[in-house]
Amino acid sequence: MGRCAWGAVSPEMQRYHDEEWGFPLHDDRKLFEFLMLECLQCGLSWDLMIRKRAIFSACFDGFDYDKIAAYGPADEERILQTEGMLRSPRKVRAVIANARCFQTVCREYGSFEAWLWRFTDGKTVLYEGHETGDIPAANALSDAVAAELKRRGFTYLGPVTVYAYLQACGLVNDHQSQCDCYSRINRQFPTVRLPRTGERR
Repeated sequence: MGRCAWGAVSPEMQRYHDEEWGFPLHDDRKLFEFLMLECLQCGLSWDLMIRKRAIFSACFDGFDYDKIAAYGPADEERILQTEGMLRSPRKVRAVIANARCFQTVCREYGSFEAWLWRFTDGKTVLYEGHETGDIPAANALSDAVAAELKRRGFTYLGPVTVYAYLQACGLVNDHQSQCDCYSRINRQFPTVRLPRTGERR
């Protein structure tokens, strides 16, 4: 199977690349999980996030945002004392606060999925030149989504982090053209080709 080079770093990363990354995601719980993995990743490697994913899921009730939104100080302490968990009180509190913000979006739009996918009119974006591996750290789309998330009270989610999120959830197809996933996504899901806008390295 042809795949992006980063997808061969480890067996866990290979599974993540081949089965999840870049495939359009419409389930709210998974969208919250992916968003919080990005939140927890700030300053750390993505390979570490994937290896610790099961620990995160156990700490945060399978990323059930309704349960997380009801967490209190005892839950924070429980999470921070879990073996293998990141020792960052600020990040743990951010996940809990973000779960409450996530609930608010769901109430307003019916689902987070409906809110998020309206930024691309329900289509996966194929940006000119990205398929060759010339991929930015952030762009106009991630700027817009990050600004709206910030306005709604979300934290640890700037434009660079949000761009990675949009890639992971399939709003942007940034698999390389020689990767089998690139053509699979383009065959199976509605896409739109757009010029590069507001990109930063």
